[in-house]
Amino acid sequence: MTQVFNFSAGPAVLPKEVLQQAASEMLDWHGSGMSVMEMSHRGPEFISIYKQAEADLRELLAVPANYRILFMQGGGLGQNAIIPLNLLGRVRQPATVDFIHTGSWSGKSIKEAARYAQVNVAASSEAAGFTTVPPPDTWKLSADAAYLHVCTNETIDGVEYNFVPQAPAGVPVVADMSSHILSRVIDVSQYGVIFAGAQKNIGPAGLTLVIVREDLLDYALPTCPSAFHWKNVAEHDSMFNTPPTYAIYIAGLVFAHLKAQGGVAAMEARNIEKARLLYAALDADDFYSNRVDVSCRSRMNIPFYLRDESLNEQFLAGAKARGLLQLKGHKSVGGMRASIYNAMPVEGVQALVDYLNEFAGR
Repeated sequence: MTQVFNFSAGPAVLPKEVLQQAASEMLDWHGSGMSVMEMSHRGPEFISIYKQAEADLRELLAVPANYRILFMQGGGLGQNAIIPLNLLGRVRQPATVDFIHTGSWSGKSIKEAARYAQVNVAASSEAAGFTTVPPPDTWKLSADAAYLHVCTNETIDGVEYNFVPQAPAGVPVVADMSSHILSRVIDVSQYGVIFAGAQKNIGPAGLTLVIVREDLLDYALPTCPSAFHWKNVAEHDSMFNTPPTYAIYIAGLVFAHLKAQGGVAAMEARNIEKARLLYAALDADDFYSNRVDVSCRSRMNIPFYLRDESLNEQFLAGAKARGLLQLKGHKSVGGMRASIYNAMPVEGVQALVDYLNEFAGR
């Protein structure tokens, strides 16, 4: 098989070892005679898969005992609607939700929340082209917001928080960590809710993880569908309706793989190494540029531009010929983007760096 390195932003590269194990178990999981795809989500075989995945994730992130882990459907966009439906009941209506606007994904979250509540954009980096995170001392936060919503890594814009966002006392922080969860050590106790679409650092599309503090489980609006009510989901161990079973299975394999690699701290060290390698190449001369402020450059999603953008198609064709795939930037911002999630080996980043140097020299 031809060696390729997949830099897609999501659905994204998975560890080869995980794919190999899933392939070996496709027709017969652990002597059950069934594929995981065929199992009842209430049967003992899948229940064991689910419990192990949950336990491994709790260990990897050191999730405190007073937090519940939910395995849900709907993706990041879906959870953007589910969050206000579950949290607006905390405060008297009409409710206000605070946002820090740092790029495309926080922008989508703002539009969705505005369907259900008043939105206060407490700070925005839009005027700066979403190249930074507004300093916390500039945030104009509400004292009585239902919650503060942040996207701690903007997949499209390549901006990552290098600090823990703080809200006024009693206001929970909701963090969209879809594109950097499990890539760095975090203190879960600093957040009321963490959510993440799985298709970047965890597994296949179709699964969304929600980590929610128990005291926030029962503030849903009456209009919240029962399948999306966090308390209902938690009480049924994520099986009120049929969960995305195969996606949970693959996520569980990824969690086990991460533990075998040394856990999240070990992954963070490797991710720092990979990001430094790639940014150094981009910064070496002015042939390429990354426009994000150095203090908040993402380790996971690295957008960059060619000085002469008429060369874009030639660059992409040459990359593809070398097995460097999915480097085209998001249509909303153009340019290029390399997503270097946990499963991207340093060899893949080095191959891209070699091509960057070759192309610029040519």
